[in-house]
Amino acid sequence: MSFSSTVAWAVGALLLVVGVTGLSRKVGWSAPLVLVAVGVGIAFIPGVPAIRLDENPDFVLVGVLPAVLFAAALQTSFLEVRARGDSILALSVGLVVFSAFAVGLVTWWLVPQLTFAAGIAFGAIVAPTDAVSVGAIAGSGKLPRRLASLLEGEGLLNDATALVTLNTAIAAIAAPVGIGLIARDAAVAVIGGLLSGAVVAIVITAIRRRLKAPVLDTSLSLAAPYIAYLPAYAVNGSGFLAVVVTGIWLGYRAPMFQSAESRIAERINWRTLSFLLENAVFLLIGLQLPDIVRRASQSRIGLLQGALIIVGLYVAMVLVRYVWVFATTVLYRFGPERLRERRWGWRTAFAISFSGVRGVVTLAAVFLLPPQTPQVGFLQLAAFVIVVLSLLQGLGLSSLVRWMRLPLPSPDQDRMQIRTLVGEAQGAALERLEREVTDGDPEEVVLSLQQAARFRMGIGTTDEDGVAAQPDAYARLRLAMLDAERKAVLDARREGRYEESAISAVLADYDTIEAAMKRSYRRDLPKEAPRQLTRLRRRG
Repeated sequence: MSFSSTVAWAVGALLLVVGVTGLSRKVGWSAPLVLVAVGVGIAFIPGVPAIRLDENPDFVLVGVLPAVLFAAALQTSFLEVRARGDSILALSVGLVVFSAFAVGLVTWWLVPQLTFAAGIAFGAIVAPTDAVSVGAIAGSGKLPRRLASLLEGEGLLNDATALVTLNTAIAAIAAPVGIGLIARDAAVAVIGGLLSGAVVAIVITAIRRRLKAPVLDTSLSLAAPYIAYLPAYAVNGSGFLAVVVTGIWLGYRAPMFQSAESRIAERINWRTLSFLLENAVFLLIGLQLPDIVRRASQSRIGLLQGALIIVGLYVAMVLVRYVWVFATTVLYRFGPERLRERRWGWRTAFAISFSGVRGVVTLAAVFLLPPQTPQVGFLQLAAFVIVVLSLLQGLGLSSLVRWMRLPLPSPDQDRMQIRTLVGEAQGAALERLEREVTDGDPEEVVLSLQQAARFRMGIGTTDEDGVAAQPDAYARLRLAMLDAERKAVLDARREGRYEESAISAVLADYDTIEAAMKRSYRRDLPKEAPRQLTRLRRRG
C-alpha cells in the first residue's frame, strides 16, 4: 500500500473514531463497544487493508499504550495514590499474580493439549484491567471517589505486573524457569521501572523549568512517556511502571514549574491525543476479528466445545476477582489497626469486584505468545471474546452503584470546598497586595484589585434564603459581557482596523477568561445561562 493510501486510511479512521464516538455519546451508548462493533464490520468489507497485531504487537504495547497511560497518569492524584497505596498494590500486584495463576490453572485444565506454562501465560494476559475503560467510567462522575481512585490506580499499575508475569511464562514455554529467576526478573522489572521513572521525572522537571515557550514545553511533554519507557526497557525494567511514575509526578509538580499557558496547552493536547488513541484502540480491536477467527478455525476444538471453554474461562476470571477482593476486604476489616482505619464496606467490595473490565492490553499481549504455543489461535479468540464480554459487564457498573446506594460525589460539597478554597486564596492575595503596593501605584488600581478579591472571598457567603446568589449573577453577567467584547473584536477584525496578531491575542485572552469562568462557576450557573449565551452568540 502506497504512502498516500496509508495516509488516506489513517485520516478516514480518525474521522470514523470522532464520528462514532460523538454519536455514541449523544444517544447514550458505550463508545468502546460501538467502535469494536464498527471495527468488526469494517474488517469484513472487501478491500479494507488488514491490520494484524500478531505481526507487530509492539505497535500497541510500545507505540500507543505509553502515551495512553501517561495521559491518564497526568490526571491521577499523587496524594490519593500515596494515601491508598497499599489498597492499589493489593489490586494491581496481588490480584494480578493471583489471577494469572488461578485462571492459568483453569485454562490448563480446560484447553486440550495446553502446557502448564502456556496456561499461566494466558492467565497473565487476561489478568490486568484496562485503564482506558475504567478511566472512562470513573471520569463520568457516576462512581464514588474512593472507588474511582482505586480502579484508576489499579488500571495504571497492573499492566506492568501482568507483562512481567507473561514474559516469565513465555520463557517457561521454551524452557523450565526456576523460582530464583522469576524473583530476580520481577525485582529488576520493578526497581528498573521505578528508578527510570523517577530519574526521567526529575530530569524533565529541571528542563521544563527553563522552557518559557508553551510550544516547547508541550513538545517535551508529548515525548515524555517514551523518554521514560525506553531507558526502563533497556535495563529490563518495566517501561509501563516508569511511564506511570513519570506522569503522576509531573502532573503533581506541574503548577510549581509550568506557566499557566503551558499547563493549558499541555492539558488540551493530551486530552485530544488520549481521546484519539483510546478510541482508535477499540476500533483496532474490532479489526482483528477476521484474522483471529481464521487462526482459531485451524484448531481442532469444536464450536460448542470452544464456546463452553471460553465461558468457563470468563467465569473463572470473574470469580477469582471476587475471591481476592473479598479476602482483602476481610483483612482490612479484621486485620491490624493500620488496615482497619482504611477499610471499605462490603458494598464497595462488590463494586470493585464487578468492575474488572479488560481491554487493549489483553488483546495486544495475547499476540506475544510464541507461534509454537499449543492452541495459540484459540487462545487469541478467547482473549477477544473475554474483552468484549468484560466491556458489556462494565456497562452495568454505574447502575450497580446506584442500586447499592453507594455515596456519589456531592456537587454541593464540591461547591462549598471550591468557595472556601477560593476565600483562603483571596485572603492570601490581599495580604500580598498590601505588601507590594507602593506610593506610586494608582489608588483606583489598588481599590479595583481589593474589590475584586473581596468579592471572590464573598462567594462562600449566602443570602437569607441560604442560596449563594452572587456567583449566579456574576457568572451570567460576566459571560454576557465577554460575548459582547468578543463580538466587538470580531467586528473590528472584519473591518480590518487592527493587525491580526493583536486580534488573535485579545481573543485568546477572552477564551482563557471564559474557560476559567466556566470551570470555577460551572455548578453555580443557572440552567438558562448557557442557553442565553448561545442565543447572544447567534445574534452576533
